[in-house]
Amino acid sequence: MSERHPPPRIDEYADVALANIRSRQRERKLRTIDGPAASNQQVNRQSALQFCGSNYLDLAHHPEVVAAAARGADDWGCASGGSRLINGNLRCHEQLEAELADYLGTEAALVFGPGYMANVGMIPALVETEDLIVSDALSHASLIDGCQLSKASVKVFPHNDVAALQTLLRRERGRFRRTLLAVDGLYSMDGDIAPLDEFVDLSERYDVMLLVDDTHATGTIGDDGRGTAVHTGVAPERVDIQLGSLAKALGSYGSFVAGSRTMCDLLINTCRSFIFSCALPPPQVEAARAALKIMRREPWRRERLQHNGDHLRQALHAHDIDTGQSSTHILPVIVGGNEATMQLCEALLRQGYFTQGIRYPSVPDGTARLRLTVMASHTEQDLDSLAGAIAAAMHKE
Repeated sequence: MSERHPPPRIDEYADVALANIRSRQRERKLRTIDGPAASNQQVNRQSALQFCGSNYLDLAHHPEVVAAAARGADDWGCASGGSRLINGNLRCHEQLEAELADYLGTEAALVFGPGYMANVGMIPALVETEDLIVSDALSHASLIDGCQLSKASVKVFPHNDVAALQTLLRRERGRFRRTLLAVDGLYSMDGDIAPLDEFVDLSERYDVMLLVDDTHATGTIGDDGRGTAVHTGVAPERVDIQLGSLAKALGSYGSFVAGSRTMCDLLINTCRSFIFSCALPPPQVEAARAALKIMRREPWRRERLQHNGDHLRQALHAHDIDTGQSSTHILPVIVGGNEATMQLCEALLRQGYFTQGIRYPSVPDGTARLRLTVMASHTEQDLDSLAGAIAAAMHKE
């Protein structure tokens, strides 16, 4: 019998793994931020215009939102104290859910922790080994991981390719008990929008459940900021499951699922990431409720956000910088190589522009990029100066 050796120490394994990551220029490092999420931040003790966050409507430090969070802490404490099914189902959770359902025009809503946690729990609650998931090639990592955890068969179609999706459904749908079509509404790395009206038509024709991860569209596109469905002319009830975010345009933390009451009841009973997780802290719940009111009261924030996205896109195009299929407040500047992308990112930070380089596996290998995001509070001067700095750094001038 061969001699048994003890497993390597964690540091030995980590050193090898990190060396491999570094050799591919894929190492990630944390930056230290001082001050609230805003259009101007202190990054590693340096002042910089921020173009990589998700506080799109600049509500995270709005006085009414901060005051609501403080009242939530005073009234309810700083923690819910348990999972929703044990002792953590507070009245403020139910109030927020009712307000979200009213906002989106659905029967019900269910508040979760982060959107990643919602997707990795929700998808396995809907489909199993006898079922099929059909997903877009550029689906968010949380959708991909939820698909893998479900143990269902998974088929991927080219990004936003309606004809390819129809061909796939025609060929595969009859072989499975249930089928789930899982797509993003607004793609977080490319800034383009799914042709949801056509996806809805196909889901109804082929008897397919439709899940739309709309976290980056919540509050930012569509009438009253109600997201991709409304933006593409789709009645909310035609989308089986909408995933929205409390942590982006709403400036708080967490996510929510909206749809029928029956669907939400199913998730309460079967979704492991809901059942076995502590409920959202009351200050974050009350912050989200306040932000929702402000967002609906002040449509100029959403209008300014999209104006700023259009303005930056035009400014970049004027320097012959391609932004792909982006039509929203998210704009990719594809560089390609990992090292070149991070060099560009660091050069911009030294000039006072906080952007972020995005590499595989967040995006397909070979498509490393700056992922630029604008805020409602950016000025046109901010946007023009960023475009000029990127052009100069990329030797476009």
